Amino acid sequence: MTSQDMLERRFVRHPVDIPIEIVADDLNRGTLRRLKDVGLGGLACRSDRSLPIGARVVITIPLVQPPFSAPAAVVWCRRGEPHFEVGIRFTDSADLFAARMVEQVCQIEHYRREVRHREGRELDAEAAAQEWIARYADQFPSLGSRH
Repeated sequence: MTSQDMLERRFVRHPVDIPIEIVADDLNRGTLRRLKDVGLGGLACRSDRSLPIGARVVITIPLVQPPFSAPAAVVWCRRGEPHFEVGIRFTDSADLFAARMVEQVCQIEHYRREVRHREGRELDAEAAAQEWIARYADQFPSLGSRH
């Protein structure tokens, strides 16, 4: 396994149905992407174009109100089909903590959508949160920047 593979494995799988916005100098502002992974210190997402390692970006997740927004840096980028997979790490520990809380909200919303799709049950946000916490909270990873 290469060091690049080891770095990418530090990222935890995340549902693709939660929108994310990535703004960098060479990207058009307001372009929505789909969140793919959140991991140790950051996330991985799909992009229509390659981003250079070290590029500074601003990540926004509009699911929560007010929308979560934080500066980050690109730590890896590889070609996927039909998009690029980009690994992004937060540059501030407070943003990292906030991202973990936002990620839990995203996981709960994904769970709510899955229950509706698979079981035909409509859950309000509170009921979805209670079910998700009972089933998955103990498995929810820390986003700490351990190496």
